[in-house]
Amino acid sequence: MAERTEAPAGDGLPKGFRSAELGWPELHRIPHPPHRLPLLGDVLGVSRRTPMQDSLRYARQLGPIFRRRVFGKEFVFVWGAGLAADLADESRFAKHVGVGVANLRPVAGDGLFTAYNHEPNWQLAHDVLAPGFSREAMAGYHPMMLDVADRLTAHWDRAVAAGRPVDVPGDMTKLTLETIARTGFGHDFGSFERSRPHPFVTAMVGTLTYAQRLNTVPAPLTPWLLRGASRRNKADIAHLNRTVDDVVRARRGARGKGDLLDRMLETAHPATGERLSAENVRRQVITFLVAGHETTSGALSFALHYLSRHPGIAARARAEVDRVWGDAAVPAYEQVAKLRYVRRVLDESLRLWPTAPAFAREARADTVLADTHPMRRGAWALVLTPMLHRDPAVWGPDAERFDPDRFDAKAVRTRAPHAFKPFGTGARACIGRQFALHEATLVLGLLLRRYELRPDPGYRLRVTERLTLMPEGLRLRLERRAPGDAAPAPVAEEAVPSDPRCPVHGTGD
Repeated sequence: MAERTEAPAGDGLPKGFRSAELGWPELHRIPHPPHRLPLLGDVLGVSRRTPMQDSLRYARQLGPIFRRRVFGKEFVFVWGAGLAADLADESRFAKHVGVGVANLRPVAGDGLFTAYNHEPNWQLAHDVLAPGFSREAMAGYHPMMLDVADRLTAHWDRAVAAGRPVDVPGDMTKLTLETIARTGFGHDFGSFERSRPHPFVTAMVGTLTYAQRLNTVPAPLTPWLLRGASRRNKADIAHLNRTVDDVVRARRGARGKGDLLDRMLETAHPATGERLSAENVRRQVITFLVAGHETTSGALSFALHYLSRHPGIAARARAEVDRVWGDAAVPAYEQVAKLRYVRRVLDESLRLWPTAPAFAREARADTVLADTHPMRRGAWALVLTPMLHRDPAVWGPDAERFDPDRFDAKAVRTRAPHAFKPFGTGARACIGRQFALHEATLVLGLLLRRYELRPDPGYRLRVTERLTLMPEGLRLRLERRAPGDAAPAPVAEEAVPSDPRCPVHGTGD
């Protein structure tokens, strides 16, 4: 077995896709699904629309580390908490830009999310933009977040008056797009004034869907099988580029707003004096607009689904909002962090359905994973976050059950490290995670304060995949709370019907 040795991050690692047999000397010891087909691999019973959920089902069958072969490419998947904790060791492992993320490089290039470790623009952009997520900067974004939330509640009030259910994923997408566009770039897409999604959203969904489809088609056949989709993808990328170029052009020479775009255009690296190039500015703006709203909208949508299905939990969260915010017309920045139970609801939703459902790690040098599986330098594995978050060794035999108290302070302190990773891990974890958590906690508090959430009794959770995860077809009916209404007494959860089938597990939700 190879000895554990260290090497500087990104130094001389092989580039491009590396099938697992090239990096795992004892790959035969890792289980794989039965009934492999020649040339095609492990494709029996899988769906091109739900490859992540297919992998989760295999994970349950095969254990904490397994492999799949698809069209000649071998992948290693990990979800056991001990294995994931070992992969989180920054001295031995680094971020790997896996095939799904690499498929976004035609649009995002060396932006923060899609940059390879050896590309210098990642460190430059990270150092320039990190102050944009400081506490002081976040407090400055708070009033704009409230303004966008007002537009959402006005939209939902009209739905209540008309007796219509609300489209939760669609409206959360509008909310989070407008929030990152306004706070980060001083731009208004007018999403709530449109009857259809903004063309930027349509193009973004198109690029994400195309990137996922590339994973399910043999590379030699892509020019034939995805010819039309490829043309549409090029048009989508061109639209994203034009939209961002217009935003940047309007800002150049204008009075600064002190936001992320100003930092990209005006701030030099504090040590080197280097600035972001015009091309990299475009890539970073696209990265923030896409990643900054797509994942947060999914997190809010899943949280609202669970709150509507668990009225006792919703009542407890609502009582906290009423107590902490009191009679204040709008919450102050400092009051959002005091919603500790609401934050637990959000964390528990991210546990069951982390909207960025996987992250990849590669070995900096020859090493042995968890003292068991040798890996060559550059070998990589994909961590399945929804399964890591369901590992019964960490979360108990009821890991499928929605229970925000898993995140009370005592439970968090006693839990194994690296068992909860909705934002990735290490130096390349999501730079905007505090922004997303503040925004989502604020919005959940505002909605709980204003509405009672009524689910469709016939709805069963379905999860759509476009590299990120989102509830599909989720509609809720709302009832306005009168000002000063006390939160109802908690409802016993045993009286609340749960969804009989979970997309991954089969029973329970």
